Amino acid sequence: MTELITGLDLVKEQLRVASGEKLSERVTNRTMRGHAIEIRVCAEDPLNQFLPDVGKLKHFRVPQGPGIRVDSGYEEGDEIPIFYDPLMAKLIVYAEDRISAIDRMIEAIRRFDLRGVASTLDFCRWVMEHPDFREGWFDTHFIARKFSPEMLEEKLNNEEKQALAIAALMLRDAKQPAESPQDSSAHSNGGNWKRRSVPQRFGI
Repeated sequence: MTELITGLDLVKEQLRVASGEKLSERVTNRTMRGHAIEIRVCAEDPLNQFLPDVGKLKHFRVPQGPGIRVDSGYEEGDEIPIFYDPLMAKLIVYAEDRISAIDRMIEAIRRFDLRGVASTLDFCRWVMEHPDFREGWFDTHFIARKFSPEMLEEKLNNEEKQALAIAALMLRDAKQPAESPQDSSAHSNGGNWKRRSVPQRFGI
């Protein structure tokens, strides 16, 4: 986040100091601009007390675009083992102000295609969308006071219902036959038209 709001490469600056150089003016006199937010994408199950999860990353396609940065050592097809920290990726976004950064993070989470193990993505999206978080009314007790697994589960179920409804409408529209020019002409003439019989040779 510091790199995004300052434009500095911190690793590069650390190497300079380690080699004996002094901090340059571009570091000491640097001004910060904009707003950055980072979330930890962990193999943890928010619906089960954030217990670690293991498995194979069947899908691991990270979001890309202006103001979006993903730091990760995993790729699609990798196994998430039990021997290490459950952190899979750090998702960082940058925007000109805090609300814009929150909205960009929500969109980045939506575009993060991660399947195969449980993750904190949906939980982080819940936090970003919470009115208190957006208004800045939060502290270290925010999760204990505001979050329960049932809230996240209900939200996910509602989204699944909406997705199914949209899919059903798309399927219905796809099955409806396209209107022929003749049918269109008949409708324009006040509906005074007759359905023509189909020749029996077509088996109908």
